[in-house]
Amino acid sequence: MDDPSETSAPASFFDLSRAELSVGLDRSFRATQLFEAVYRHWIDDLDLITNLPRALRSSLKSRVDIRPSPVTRRFEAEDGTRRYLIQLADGELAEAVFIPDGARNTICVSSQVGCALACQFCLTGQLGFGRHLTAGEIVSQVIIAQRDNVIPDLPDHFNIVLMGMGEPLHNYDNVMKALGILHDPAGLNMSMSRITLSTAGLVPEIARMAAEPLIPNLAISLTGATDEKRDRLMPINRTYPIADLVGALRRFPLKRRQRITLEYVLLADTTDSGDDALALARIASSIDAKVNLIPLNESPDLVFKRPNEAVVARFQGILRQRGVDAFIRRSRGDDISAACGQLKKKWADQPEIDLGALRL
Repeated sequence: MDDPSETSAPASFFDLSRAELSVGLDRSFRATQLFEAVYRHWIDDLDLITNLPRALRSSLKSRVDIRPSPVTRRFEAEDGTRRYLIQLADGELAEAVFIPDGARNTICVSSQVGCALACQFCLTGQLGFGRHLTAGEIVSQVIIAQRDNVIPDLPDHFNIVLMGMGEPLHNYDNVMKALGILHDPAGLNMSMSRITLSTAGLVPEIARMAAEPLIPNLAISLTGATDEKRDRLMPINRTYPIADLVGALRRFPLKRRQRITLEYVLLADTTDSGDDALALARIASSIDAKVNLIPLNESPDLVFKRPNEAVVARFQGILRQRGVDAFIRRSRGDDISAACGQLKKKWADQPEIDLGALRL
């Protein structure tokens, strides 16, 4: 950990791996103590980490800030889903979502401000690309949602999905560093089997991730089972067409019983026909993938509509008849613009919340 000048602001603790933190400390076990205090015991005041010497605590105050990023707004849906607008140091906003589901709680985090891929059915794509989030800004989202929703006795009672704002593999280095920090056994100790990364299909980065020592579950945002449709809906397909993507997925290493997930947004009269289902079934079968069907979460800002339940059921039935495991994802948090594809920094200009209402 570099020792910044006296006039610089302290570095975010959440940007630092344990190895980086140990640089500049007298002994590496001090970094472990600090990791355990913040990640396991939720301490956000250096003075409260009493197993560190007082002189070291005093020195660290000018070097690292162990507080997560501040929350500007929190929205709560009728189904218990919570959406967070998180203030970043430069005034930008990140979005995270907590989706309650008993032992399968999920924290959905963003990897960028906005997104450069311009998928036609996604509100985030309308923002364009703002900037990459740092590793610490990604990790901080997890910490905020964890501390506000999970009881200390069950601190790891959740999964993590990188399905918020942005394309995670476009921000490759920061995302992979964040996963390493989240996985660290002295910290949250998150198993890679409980982390899912969703990508629109950046083929070189998929190949690069296949060689990493830590590999999360992989989900592919497909939404278009032919190049003609996917070119129109997801411009990334013009660079990495379906055949190239499928080739990369066939080479991707999977553990026993692990499968790639294909995420497919159902758009009325666009991606929901029987022919679409047959084309999707061929792709899924070729890589033994499972399919998550996502009926569009509608918005006045989108030209597409959600198909009716009968169409969705028929589409799922065609997949299952051809031996594809297909599941219909239930919409969560759409009344607070927290559902899949809806993150667009809405209501960011409303007054700040009372931070005393959050358990942070």
